[in-house]
Amino acid sequence: MNVLNVFIADDERLVLEGLTQIIDWESIGVSICGTAMNGQDTLDKLLLLKPDIVLLDIRMPKMTGIEVVKAALDSGFTGKFIILSGLSDFKLAQTAMRYGVDFYLTKPIDEEELEQAIHTVRNLIEEERKASRSYSQYRDKARNHILKEILLNTCNYHTLDSGDLHLDAHIYQIITYGNYNQDILHPAWDFSELMRITNQNSQTYDILEIDQRNVILLKGEFAISRFQNLLEHYRSKPQKGSPFDSIFLTYGRQASRIQDIHLSYEDVCRLEGRRFFCFRDQHVIGYDELHMQQDITHLFTQELAPKYAESFSNYIQSHNPTLIAGTLNELSDYLTRCTAEIPDIKHFLIDVYILVKQKIMQIFPQADLPFLANASVMVLIEEKYYLYEIIEFLKEQFEMWMHSVGYSSGENVLDEVLHYIRHNYQENLKLETLAPLFGYNSSYLGRLFTKKLNVNFNSYLDQVRIAKAKELLDDGNLKVYEIAERVGYSNVDYFHRKFKKYEGTSPAEYRKKLN
Repeated sequence: MNVLNVFIADDERLVLEGLTQIIDWESIGVSICGTAMNGQDTLDKLLLLKPDIVLLDIRMPKMTGIEVVKAALDSGFTGKFIILSGLSDFKLAQTAMRYGVDFYLTKPIDEEELEQAIHTVRNLIEEERKASRSYSQYRDKARNHILKEILLNTCNYHTLDSGDLHLDAHIYQIITYGNYNQDILHPAWDFSELMRITNQNSQTYDILEIDQRNVILLKGEFAISRFQNLLEHYRSKPQKGSPFDSIFLTYGRQASRIQDIHLSYEDVCRLEGRRFFCFRDQHVIGYDELHMQQDITHLFTQELAPKYAESFSNYIQSHNPTLIAGTLNELSDYLTRCTAEIPDIKHFLIDVYILVKQKIMQIFPQADLPFLANASVMVLIEEKYYLYEIIEFLKEQFEMWMHSVGYSSGENVLDEVLHYIRHNYQENLKLETLAPLFGYNSSYLGRLFTKKLNVNFNSYLDQVRIAKAKELLDDGNLKVYEIAERVGYSNVDYFHRKFKKYEGTSPAEYRKKLN
């Protein structure tokens, strides 16, 4: 039972003291918060103390009880009045009842009658409070529904009562909030405390939930300026473990009209879709980033996966971590600015990984390489929240394979080039494309070949291919044209000429001699 405050006023001291003692106020859930002996003092204290119940004599000096009631109600007083009157004051009591008095008792006061009057007024107060809470809940629900319609741009703006909705500001802005760590389900922070603002009667901001999205409608220059101050914590990077470090925020454009608030909300919806592309420790993404991306989007195609896989395979074999990192950064930039959906991007990167893995396994079939199972890679990439996490994973994997298969003396680049040729002779190798893999231009690498090996690049490549062709001829399972293709010659006649140049006989005659 809630304790109610009662104020007692009577111009006779003995009566006043008797009223304070006539019943056990505490036992019926009432506390006496003050007393007075004249009308003016009573009125002043009522407006200051705001008691729930006023026990008031109808005849008082300076102001009558009726005048006190009228003045108090005119000033917004919401408490309940019980008027005390003599038998001869019955008409005055009737007048008081018309002014809003809830109960009246005749003097001398009977203890049981007073308790019954207090009980009756208490029930009236509790019923009104219950009705007020119910009305407030329905009102808030209706108000939230209208606000959602404004954000979704589905409301009838002509019928809006902006004052009733507390939408009488000159500027608005939508932000959304959530946990920076997306594995945590519920935020452990208070927005008002972080913003350091009060929000009485939702005058400063409204908090809504739309499509499982936590949305805040900022209202007025003060609220928006406080939000700008909050953003300063992120420009200087929040301290690890602080409340600011646990939050991720998006914010849309500022709107000067109620009809434009939905544009700010549409901004944050698009921004939340871009969260995947945020960099490490990025806690905020704003509408200005949407503006920058509008003019620099690229068409996305899954057909690029083999192209990137070929490049990464070459860099792994050429033991070139710089080109691996650079191309991954280039790929990240391309994906960030393209038109693809996030699931498509993840599938693309899974394809790149699997294609590189297949290429390395094909070139080094006997090597014991630290490959992850394809199914494990699919799950791992699908579960990543950010693009940078996937790029870091690919970099880690590619460099690990590079150290497993690449040859690097750290001194002689030619050894690395020869190692690469011996494992890729079947490809369409050219000095112009091979040299950049190792950080050299083709002219320098060509001179290096001639100086160190006494043969040019093409001659060395032919020698490697013919040596492998001899192994395949010895095996006896493949036809000559198949062997030609296996070692990198698409034209079998050209293969014949090259083979005879280095071996002095044709491939078929060479095979007969073996038998």
